Amino acid sequence: MGSSDTVLARLLALHPKLIDLSLGRILTLLERLGDPQKRLPPVIHVAGTNGKGSTIAFMRAILEAAGLRVHVYTSPHLVRFHERIRLGAAGGGRFVDEAVLVEALERCERANAGDQITFFEITTVVAFLLFAEHKADVVLLEVGLGGRFDATNVIANPACTVVTPVSLDHSEYLGDSVTKIAAEKAGIFKRGAPAVIAPQEPEPTAVLEAAAERVGASKILIGAQDFNVHEDGGRLVYEDGDGLLDLPLPRLSGRHQHVNAGTAIAGLRAAGYGGLPARAFEQGMLNADWPARLQRLARGKLAELVPGRAELWLDGGHNPDGGRVLAQAMADLADRNPAPLVMIAGLLSTKDARATLGHFKGLAQLLFAVPIQNQLVARPAEEVAGLARAAGLDAEVSGSVEQALREIAVRDWSAPPRILICGSLYLAGEVLSANGTLPA
Repeated sequence: MGSSDTVLARLLALHPKLIDLSLGRILTLLERLGDPQKRLPPVIHVAGTNGKGSTIAFMRAILEAAGLRVHVYTSPHLVRFHERIRLGAAGGGRFVDEAVLVEALERCERANAGDQITFFEITTVVAFLLFAEHKADVVLLEVGLGGRFDATNVIANPACTVVTPVSLDHSEYLGDSVTKIAAEKAGIFKRGAPAVIAPQEPEPTAVLEAAAERVGASKILIGAQDFNVHEDGGRLVYEDGDGLLDLPLPRLSGRHQHVNAGTAIAGLRAAGYGGLPARAFEQGMLNADWPARLQRLARGKLAELVPGRAELWLDGGHNPDGGRVLAQAMADLADRNPAPLVMIAGLLSTKDARATLGHFKGLAQLLFAVPIQNQLVARPAEEVAGLARAAGLDAEVSGSVEQALREIAVRDWSAPPRILICGSLYLAGEVLSANGTLPA
């Protein structure tokens, strides 16, 4: 038996394109393996541009606090592929271990028999195979890209479908407008399954609601219309037609996490889990963990380079709306505890760097542009710095995150700085690995 890295490298070579949205190839392979996607526990299927992973993190934390075993499939991973597949277990799920993963990878590889199939398609089959063969109560399934032709969209009868906030991203695959992208995300809606639509702008809301009605969703819940979540007196208050929950503020930082938490609760209630004990929802707010999403790094090798009393934050947001939400979170922190904001940023060439970074104009004192390693589509640091300057920020180039942190440490600041590393999940993965604080 080889290593997972060896098998995964072989699977990457099975299709000339990394992304080729279609359902035909995955359905063929699933049939050869006995259609494991038809033998899963109840599935909650989650699409959207931003907030999918955090919403699933809240759902998992709530369900596990109630004693349920929860399988989870998310992507991409930050450091190791194993992060994509979490197998449910009593007392809390765990990332798939190496031996189990390799056996399933090789089984799917043999069944595929060298046919063309994308990496995401065949690894999604691996997840379904493992979920069907390991007992659990619920599957939380994150869409990889879009929805309509995403490899995860072979689940015929989900317990619930959820769409988190929709904005511009992956336009080369999903369309050049928010309404076109929303129409692709709406492809996960199924006849007879409840559809939950997170609070968002009116245009995508209208597209999503019309699509849910068209396919015959059994129930359509729209944020701010059918469910509401807000902060009141240092508590998170959730309300819908089934009643009110008075909860602790989420462990995950930022006002946008209030929306994600509310969407998670609405999804669970729509899927039939509204009767969980109140303590499960309370513990879910406190236990939810989703690395590299406004995560404070207080320990580790990179954190040790930060000057005394300075703060180090990490976020993998990589599109304009993610930049907007992150800038608002930094502004909120500044209101509570003023500090000079210094950014360390690296972005891919497939992302709108100028629009993403532009939200920090007038907020960040300085940005250090850094390269992202091992990514063919990474923007050169000099290009990121130029785009940051075009967006109205002062920017310099640094050779690495570590070098940027050392430069920050020796400069004079009006107060201990708040340092934000951002721009890419790939950069975030590099940071967690270098810092020694791996996802668990």
